Amino acid sequence: MNRELENLLTENLHPGFLPYAAQRIDSNGISGTSECVAEEAAVALSYNDISHAVMMATPRDLEDFAIGFSLSEGIVAHAGEITDMEQSSSPAGITISMRITERRMAALRERRRTLTGRSGCGLCGAESLEQAIRPVAQITADITVTPAMIREAFAQLDQQQTLNRATGAVHAAALASGVGCVVREDIGRHNALDKLIGATRGEGMREGFLLITSRASYEMVHKAASANIALLAAISAPTSLAIELAQRAGLTLIGFARGDKLTCYTQGRGRLQMA
Repeated sequence: MNRELENLLTENLHPGFLPYAAQRIDSNGISGTSECVAEEAAVALSYNDISHAVMMATPRDLEDFAIGFSLSEGIVAHAGEITDMEQSSSPAGITISMRITERRMAALRERRRTLTGRSGCGLCGAESLEQAIRPVAQITADITVTPAMIREAFAQLDQQQTLNRATGAVHAAALASGVGCVVREDIGRHNALDKLIGATRGEGMREGFLLITSRASYEMVHKAASANIALLAAISAPTSLAIELAQRAGLTLIGFARGDKLTCYTQGRGRLQMA
């Protein structure tokens, strides 16, 4: 284990990974090794003492996760509507207890949604098709991006993926702008994006574009639109519903952004300019 990872492990209660003894088998035989394994925990979110969601997540940047989830799910309109937040741990997992304004709590009660999610699913717990396929926000931000900017941003993202370099098991989401990349990682691609939205508190997102190290699914486009992001570039493919939703939202959706190649599926308020 390198010095950077050792420091993370000793300085943080939840660095995002744990060391495990393992056996490596190759053409030279069997040898003992210490492997860095992505940490996974049940993270419960509650609002005003009412349980709302349990997500399997990497227990790192959890304040960002709680705020970003609250914003992207429309539970609050801005971070200031979360008036208090506390974290507690037990053998079963981690609980993040939030207090939100009574107006927002009344709206949440009206929705009557209780989510039980896993890292790979963004719709678990929806009680009807209408709840699952929700209206999408209309993007008002404008941005002009070149293929070279996307390529350079992915290179920066790769350099900042500390957890994935250590474990090979986590996704990342990044906001790229003229001042660099803000990056968050998690075993769940939705969680990584929620953490990113929470890290920026949902503000300043209009000044950059979004990178994700996963496929571009419906949920990822929906969360991007909720943060008023005009361009989303994914390293893998989009789904059909993601393309349809991006068209409705006015989001420019790019897939297969790898090296010098990319595929543009929709042209929205994020202008892709060939330099």
